[in-house]
Amino acid sequence: MTHTVSKLVTFEELVKWKPDGGHYELHDGVIVEMPQPVGDHEEITGFLVRKLSVEFDRLNLPYFIPKTALIKPPESNSAYSPDILIVNRSNLVHEPLWKKESTVTQGASIPLVVEVVTTNWRDDYLKKYADYEEMGIPEYWIVDYAGLGGREFIGKPKQPTILVCSLDEGEYQVSKFRGGDRIQSLTFPDLTLTVQQIFQAGNSLLEQNDG
Repeated sequence: MTHTVSKLVTFEELVKWKPDGGHYELHDGVIVEMPQPVGDHEEITGFLVRKLSVEFDRLNLPYFIPKTALIKPPESNSAYSPDILIVNRSNLVHEPLWKKESTVTQGASIPLVVEVVTTNWRDDYLKKYADYEEMGIPEYWIVDYAGLGGREFIGKPKQPTILVCSLDEGEYQVSKFRGGDRIQSLTFPDLTLTVQQIFQAGNSLLEQNDG
């Protein structure tokens, strides 16, 4: 993770400055250039996008997954570009930044957000966790396929884990899933995905192609 600009900037300045290429977020006024994801990260993200899209399409929900939209917590000078952002199209009429900046600021617009953990794991487990909770985003998945998070979050010894954070009376309740565990999602209760299926997404796709 590379800090691109040393001085503090506003969200409006980020939007004006942000080039077409690259992947940038704003963390408490600091523009942060995010690293290029590795192959495993991209395969897991792509697998989840496909499975989640099929599920909300099956349920005929007014959801979609934008390519480069931002989440901006209203009470902080930050803006995040999550790995997967499911947007509720029905609430976009209430989003002041959507039309011009493709940015959402309300929990009602975001039924589910997913972060696939990389080396900057503290952002996902601490900073984004707190901001997503404060915004009232109903469900937040932390997909830690390499077991990078702190032991307080994924246990000792560290092991690949998916944390599903579900909002309950304004606070996240965290459930941990590993190995053959089936993901339990309040947003998509009929989803039939195991942690192993998600983490082995690349291998599964190769096996399907070979067959």
